[in-house]
Amino acid sequence: MDDVKFPERLTEGYEHFLKGRFPHERERYEELARQGQSPEILLIGCCDSRVSPELIFDAGPGEMFVLRNVANLVPPYKPNDDYHGTSAAIEFAVMGLKVKHVVVMGHAQCGGVKAFAEMRRDPYMRPLAPGDFIGRWIKLLGTAAEKIGEPTEPLTSWSERLAWESIRQSLANLRSFPYIATLESRGWLTLHGAYFGVAGGELMVLDEKDGVFRQACAEAHKEAFGQTPRF
Repeated sequence: MDDVKFPERLTEGYEHFLKGRFPHERERYEELARQGQSPEILLIGCCDSRVSPELIFDAGPGEMFVLRNVANLVPPYKPNDDYHGTSAAIEFAVMGLKVKHVVVMGHAQCGGVKAFAEMRRDPYMRPLAPGDFIGRWIKLLGTAAEKIGEPTEPLTSWSERLAWESIRQSLANLRSFPYIATLESRGWLTLHGAYFGVAGGELMVLDEKDGVFRQACAEAHKEAFGQTPRF
């Protein structure tokens, strides 16, 4: 395969996987091949290369069903003839795999949220114009943006507030899926919101009783990082 221009970084990483992690988890992979997957958690995260859920949560093979898209958005339930990749993955995880938890995890400095904020300020900005794929997708942030109101601070700070609110809105959109609402009401499915700080590694978890995000594993983070959250 010397003539194939496959990224060298990937072949090097794969060799490291074969020599390191794979031998230790080979039985697990064989079990997954025989029995199929049965993860208990669906994690909806962002495509951003800095926030890999498997790394953040130290997950082994088969532990999480991960769905990643631009800005970790969940659209409202809208069955029609369009293509619905995110909704299809949610349906498969919840109805097919019967996960017990759904986590929507946003993160600091999200490029998709920033793009929405900039597009809101300048609707004709390119290449993220309203008619493009990304421009149309991130319009899903519009409901969350209306809830927090017009920016009264620098756009970067407003974008961060929008990222937090978009997690709450994605949870509301999840509950517009009839089967999710039913399963949650029966106690068979639990929804969660989370936010990851890229620079400081903080994990904030939403308490829906009061709508506040609180730091998870604060003592462990303090021991590992030795400072207060900085996101």
